[in-house]
Amino acid sequence: MALLLAAGVTGVGATTAQAVTDRADTAQAGTAQAGDILDRLKAIPGMQVTEKTSTLPGYRWFWLEYRQPVDHRNPKGQWFEQRIMLQHKSTDRPMVLYTSGYNTPEVMFTSEPTALVDGNQISLEYRYFTPSRPEPTDWTKDNIWQAATDEHRLIRELKKIYSTKWISTGASKGGMTAVYHKRFYPNDVDGSVVYVAPNDVNNNDDRAYDAFFRSVGDDPKCRDHLKALAREFLKRRPAMLERFKAAADAGGWTFEILRTQDRAFENSVMDYEWAFWQYSLQSDCAALPSLDASDDDLYKSLDTIAGLSFYSDQGLAPYIPYYYQAGTELGWPTPKFKHLRPLLRYESSYQPRTYVPRDIRMRFDNGRAMRDIDGWVQRNANHMLFLYGSNDPWGSEPFRLGRGSRDSAVYTAPGLNHSARLIDKLSADEKAKSIAFVKRWAGVEAGVQTLKTGPFADDPLQLQRPPL
Repeated sequence: MALLLAAGVTGVGATTAQAVTDRADTAQAGTAQAGDILDRLKAIPGMQVTEKTSTLPGYRWFWLEYRQPVDHRNPKGQWFEQRIMLQHKSTDRPMVLYTSGYNTPEVMFTSEPTALVDGNQISLEYRYFTPSRPEPTDWTKDNIWQAATDEHRLIRELKKIYSTKWISTGASKGGMTAVYHKRFYPNDVDGSVVYVAPNDVNNNDDRAYDAFFRSVGDDPKCRDHLKALAREFLKRRPAMLERFKAAADAGGWTFEILRTQDRAFENSVMDYEWAFWQYSLQSDCAALPSLDASDDDLYKSLDTIAGLSFYSDQGLAPYIPYYYQAGTELGWPTPKFKHLRPLLRYESSYQPRTYVPRDIRMRFDNGRAMRDIDGWVQRNANHMLFLYGSNDPWGSEPFRLGRGSRDSAVYTAPGLNHSARLIDKLSADEKAKSIAFVKRWAGVEAGVQTLKTGPFADDPLQLQRPPL
């Protein structure tokens, strides 16, 4: 739903991950070549290391598991293993710390900052996303300070090996994670490149989202047609539910969390307009069905854009840690659905509490954590680059710099959506400034750098994201 920022497991990622095999024991030459870095990684207390076959030239690939305390204020308590993917190039190259804010991708990829600085890259799995989840699970420790301290503790150890410059980056919830880490541990990294990160300072005031949907893009017909399609789905509720039930029966989907298929269907409709703008471009409006299209064509559009399987227990389960955080600290968007009334039955269900099993207790902190973060950014942001797409609904409430910010910027790519590759889409002047920022922070030579493209040029989770 629109309460969930971009992330997920993709067909590309899953297929590639299954195809990756362990390095053969007989590869004597490769083992000898990498023995030093392999031994140094294994020497880190609490670190388990498995080397995998690299799919990117010039890199070696390590899957790491690092023991972390569930509560960093109580290291004598419970611990868990946190999963990390390391793409090693050289200890004398910069290190890029990437986080999706969700699971870590199980394929090799190159984020924009990594490509710009020709650096190493670690991809850190956010705590409480499986398999990086403690059992039994104390959900109160799924918070931004504990996660930031996970990163701090890992960086402290890896800097003994990678002592050059460090850049943090991430998109969407991963971008938020980079900001929160920088707030609590500002000296851990030398710069941060933050993509499409919302900043919900006042959870009770979401007028910015309504303003966005009134003005997004420059084609009023596209905006109006999306709203009309959402109404049409609700008008044809019986036909849509018939197809939804058939898909659920075929897929073995259950609906304990959302209680009924009807509620799941309606939540997908409330997400439809948001999902289109988050993941599509205005030019994609031409491919939308007409209002008098068949039931099958309408259902296909709803399923393609909102993704009905996501609203099942099986679709929601991987993202419970996110919804828990949204409902306790991060806040959530609540756009008005006036154009869908009186066809809605469950409008009040559009909130994180709906998406978390009832046996998990939640209490919102009334914005305390986000006010602290926002105030810190405005007073103290240093070496931070914030990037947004102008047609992305999550940019409705962006981070803004204040008088206390230094050597930082906020840039918006025109016509772009919720993307993790925006530097290359900025105006020529802002692109040049962004590249200069990143290279200077990373301590590498300035000059023209071509951003890499291709199937593994970016987080594969961004290639085929699930519903919001």
